[in-house]
Amino acid sequence: MSDQKDLRTLEILLVEDNPGDVDLTKAALRRCKLSLRLTVATDGDEALRILGRGGGHADAARPDVILLDLNLPKKSGVEVLAEIKQDPSLRRIPVVIMTSSKAEEDVIRTYDLHANCYVSKPVDLEQFRHVVKSVSEFWFTLVSLPSAEPAETVCTS
Repeated sequence: MSDQKDLRTLEILLVEDNPGDVDLTKAALRRCKLSLRLTVATDGDEALRILGRGGGHADAARPDVILLDLNLPKKSGVEVLAEIKQDPSLRRIPVVIMTSSKAEEDVIRTYDLHANCYVSKPVDLEQFRHVVKSVSEFWFTLVSLPSAEPAETVCTS
């Protein structure tokens, strides 16, 4: 684990409309031995407001990882993913698709939009907890994440 990860609380944005899945995710993350802070958006529009620090979210932390469901009200997870990956200030944030869908077309569509990972949520309670814990430990202990704020682009001509 890098020194950067040891010095700060790691931020997760969970975009999930099912309260039961939110509770299960929170419980699984509590089992991790990492300093994590979870922000929850219950629909796609709210997720984009949080990421853009608008609509009452001016103090929202930039997430280190986004856990994104596909089946969301107002704006689908696919639409949210597309907007994230088109925005230069957000596109480097890893997006993990966590959804009940096992449809091949969903897998292909999200990877085409540059999702970083696609995980089908298991229905079994213990398996669900294991998946969430494994995903968070992978992204926060094994992977090198980009810094919290994107570097400035410098053009020379």
